[in-house]
Amino acid sequence: MLAAYVPQGSSLHRVEVSPDGEVPEGAIWLDLVNPAPGEDKVIERRLHIAVPTREEMQEIEVSSRLYTEHHARFMTATLMCNSDTAVPRTTAVTFILARHCLVTVRYDDPRPFMIIANKLTRTCAANSNGETVLLELLDAVIDREADLLERIGNDVDRVSHTIFEPENGSGAAVPYKEILKAIGSKGDLTSKVRESLVSIGRLLLFLANEAEGMRWPKDVRLQLQSMQRDVLSLSDHATYLSNKITFLLDAMLGVVQIEQNNVIKIFSIAAVVLLPPTLVATIYGMNFKNMPELEWQYGYPLALAMMVIAAIVPYYIFKWKRWL
Repeated sequence: MLAAYVPQGSSLHRVEVSPDGEVPEGAIWLDLVNPAPGEDKVIERRLHIAVPTREEMQEIEVSSRLYTEHHARFMTATLMCNSDTAVPRTTAVTFILARHCLVTVRYDDPRPFMIIANKLTRTCAANSNGETVLLELLDAVIDREADLLERIGNDVDRVSHTIFEPENGSGAAVPYKEILKAIGSKGDLTSKVRESLVSIGRLLLFLANEAEGMRWPKDVRLQLQSMQRDVLSLSDHATYLSNKITFLLDAMLGVVQIEQNNVIKIFSIAAVVLLPPTLVATIYGMNFKNMPELEWQYGYPLALAMMVIAAIVPYYIFKWKRWL
């Protein structure tokens, strides 16, 4: 699907362009989503550029993601997608600046695109162009990454509280399996956000270097610098969260090991406590002929008493040593 956004008064008017149609005059943003055959050719005819394929967009080399060709700037970044679901993922999005027109090529629907599209169709500056839309999109992407990191931080704090301060007044077992799943999902989401921030940081650096050649105003270049600082601080925060998640994973495994050791200690103490009575029973269970105790009238009660004493004495010794 190819959507063209054309300035109309104080907002942008959205027009869908068919594969055999033409881009409306004055369009400042061409949004190409899951392009059908022929839709990319419409853009190529209008702007005289080569729209990258999906395979080219997924290249990880910086030279394949950030480059200039025929006076057009090609910038591919990794953005978050489906971050509010149980299966978040990253997707490659290409931004192309050519003749003050922005072209976006994507195969998913990151939330910032919907937010900015709705915003610009309601209101926008009178002198808006492709560069303006690009900055709006990048600003929305950075805000989205910040919201994700904030949500991850809150979830990680709840997991930490569950591990170190479990509210189990009823004596119920701590759900370690659920905690492990939560830690794994938050770690995976954090790594994806970090990957996205790294790619956005490279895009902003490339754009800042190209801003002089594109003769952008000083206030726009200052805005780019502000975005770079935001991305840097968010990357540091993502690193902090990643380290905290690793710490929680190690701590949870340590708590599980301590509980396992406590169970094993109980079994070990029970075996030691029952060993002396077993020894007494074993001795008097032997069938030797010359065992005087077997002929005693109170031999049986005496053997039972010895077994009870042999069990009680080690128990109190363990209590006295504070091994229990």
